[in-house]
Parts: sequence; C-alpha cells; structure tokens
Amino acid sequence: MMDQHRDYVLRTVEERGVRLVRLWFTDVLGTLKSFAISPAELENALEDGMSFDGSSIDGYSRIQEADVLAVPDPNTFEVLPWVDNKAAEARVICDVRNLDGSIFEGDPRQVLRRNLDAARAMGYEFLIAPDMEYFYFEPPVRGQIPVPLDEGGFFDLTTTDVASSLRKQTIRTLETMGIPVEYSFHEDAPSQQEIDLRHTDALSMADSVMTFRMIVKEIAAMNNVHATFMPKPLEGVQGSGMHLHLSLFSGDTNAFYSEDDPNNLSPVAKSFMAGLLRHAAEITAVTNQTVNSYKRLVPGFEAPVHISWARNNRSGLIRVPIPKRGSVSATRIEYRSPDPACNPYLAFSVILAAGMKGIREGYELEPEADANLFEMDDAALDKLGIRQLPQSLNDALKVMETSELVQEVLGEHIFEWFLRNKRHEWREYKTQVTPFELNRYLKSL
Repeated sequence: MMDQHRDYVLRTVEERGVRLVRLWFTDVLGTLKSFAISPAELENALEDGMSFDGSSIDGYSRIQEADVLAVPDPNTFEVLPWVDNKAAEARVICDVRNLDGSIFEGDPRQVLRRNLDAARAMGYEFLIAPDMEYFYFEPPVRGQIPVPLDEGGFFDLTTTDVASSLRKQTIRTLETMGIPVEYSFHEDAPSQQEIDLRHTDALSMADSVMTFRMIVKEIAAMNNVHATFMPKPLEGVQGSGMHLHLSLFSGDTNAFYSEDDPNNLSPVAKSFMAGLLRHAAEITAVTNQTVNSYKRLVPGFEAPVHISWARNNRSGLIRVPIPKRGSVSATRIEYRSPDPACNPYLAFSVILAAGMKGIREGYELEPEADANLFEMDDAALDKLGIRQLPQSLNDALKVMETSELVQEVLGEHIFEWFLRNKRHEWREYKTQVTPFELNRYLKSL
C-alpha cells in the first residue's frame, strides 16, 4: 500500500508539472515548519528522508545531536491550490526521525502515533471533529487594539459581509486539499468565524488542523486581511475555542453508543469521560498553552471553567450533544476547553490518554451537572464537588509538572522542554506592565 501511495505521488508530480515540493513538519509548540526540495529529490526523500538541522527548531535537538530526518508521509501529499499553475507546488507532511531511522522523541506527530497505537492495541480507533473558531482583523499595527472587519453576531449574514466571502474561499480551498467541511458561519463576537470539520481519525485530523490554520491565514493575507487563532484577542467578547467532538470506534461500531442508557452512552463512553474529567487539570497546559489562553477560560463568555459534564449545558467542560434520531454513529462527547492555538498532535494525545486511562482503570463517571454553573458561587460548587480548570498558565504548569500521565504521554524529551519553554513565557509575562495597571494605578497611587 505504501508503494502505491509513493508511486501516486511521483506520478502526480510529473503529470501536474510540480516545480517545488514543500516538506511540512511541526515543532513542539505547534508551529508549522517547512523546507522545499526539487522534484528530482522527491523519490530519494520518500525512500530515505531528507536531513536537516534539528537544533534550529524549538524543542527538537540539542547542538551536539543536531541533524534529524524529515520522512514524508505520502498519504498527506497535496498540490497547493493557491499557487500559480505555471509554477505548481505541492506539500507533504513529514514524520521526523533520527539519522538511523529510529523514532525522534521531539516530533509531536510521533507522539500522537504512539498514543493512537496504544488505543488501537485495546481495539479502538479515535475519531475527532473540531469546531475551529478564529478572528479576521484589518492588518495589525503593533501596540494598537485589533480592528474587526464587522460588528456581526452569531449566524449573522449581510450582503456586504466580507468575512463570508473569505470563508467561502477558505472552504473551497480546504475541500481542494481533501479536508471536508460540515458547517461555517459568523460566530458571536465581532469578526469572529467558525468552520467545523467533518470527523476523521485523530492523526489525519491533526494534519488537517495544521493545514487549516495555514489556509485560513493564506486566504486572508491574499485579501489584505489578518486572520488569527489567538484565543482572546478582544476584551469584553468571547474568545476562540477549538471544541472537539470525540468518539471511539471498534471496527464499524461506535463504542460510545448504548441503547440501554437514557443518554445512549455506553460504559466505555462514561469511563472515557471520567478519565477526561479526572485528568483535565493535568492536561490543560497542553490544550491551552499560552498566557492568553486563560483570558478566554473565564466565566461569562461561553468558555468552560468548571470540570463537569452535562447533556446539553455549555457551561461545563464536557457536553454530550443530542444526536439526530436513529443516528448511532453520531453519539459523541464534546470537550470544550481546548483553543486553536494548541499543538493538535500533543493536545489530541493527552486527551486520548486521559480517556483511555479511565477505560483501563474503570473510572466511575461523576453525576451530571445540569445547572448553569456560571451562576453558582464557590460554596455551592464546593458542595457539589465541582473543581475548576487552572486559572492561569502558571497554575496549569504546576499541575502538569506533577502529572505522571502527561509525562508518559509526551515522553521525557517533550515534557521537559515544554515545561521549560512555558515557564519562561510566564516569567516574561509577569514582568509586563499592562495598560490595565497603568489606567488603574498610575494616577491614584
């Protein structure tokens, strides 16, 4: 099968007159990296990989062990649709390996592969469908507040909706790149958008999220617009999340479905949910990895704060959507805290591992919290035993660094580097004097 994919790639490059092939890979923070090769080098790259200096990539190699291999995955080959046909370019996503061909511990894609293999050994395939939220702004000016393109709200449609045109171009490009879309619409905040991707296996979806972010930004830039996946770019309105619709399949059977349960949730689904809830605080630094992420995770802006679940309550961390009547395969859970600035390979890995630990160890699912938790005080929440997610990057890192689960999931190389990098980010943030402080204290103190 791999030989067939490789032959297809080589044949397509020749038939389409591709002039450059871009090798994509991802650093530990989820930033897309790339270098280009000529078609003449492609066959050798598919066979043996292409070496590059890993010490220049965040979270990769130290200077004394610099070189690594980018090994293209032929399943991910696509011709880039926004490049001039006279000078066609293609991209292929790579796994990163050591020079001897062994797995490179600093590669986030290999982390997800390893955790998916562990779930597969238990008989499960992990499927994900993300709701991707983001903003369009006028080209940013350093030090100035972002300027939205519109003042629209949830599902708004106007005849002069610039964002609607950008979304259409984006969706057409996504479909051309083999990424199917289910929904798209204007979100609640000014100039905020949402595009929901159709569910697929977690590795393909992580690749798609990386491609999605590139395409959204590329199409926006071509129209002199700035697109951002910053979780909370505007004060006083909701931020951007990446709500994840999750399910486990065993063959063609949805392992989350049971006709004997009032909510149609199987014991597997309940234990998976229990695992997510028990380990939610530990994995939050990975699913919400920036200082800015925690400006979104506050009460009153539709983002989850409390570690709880409910059938149709958006104030909790896990929501159980009501599927269409008779749609067994649509039974799923929605994990609502992640934001689109995360590294999807690492975020999907820790989410899967938390849920699978719940299944392996038979965790019991806590009672449903069907009240509006945003309206309850701390005493009432404590009485119900409902905990909160970490309220800052610093809080999240403190919980993460004690987590055996996260260390095992990420591996020592990425675990240690991630903590060092994010502690540095927090220290830099703490030294800032913000406009809030100047406005509040400069005259009065």
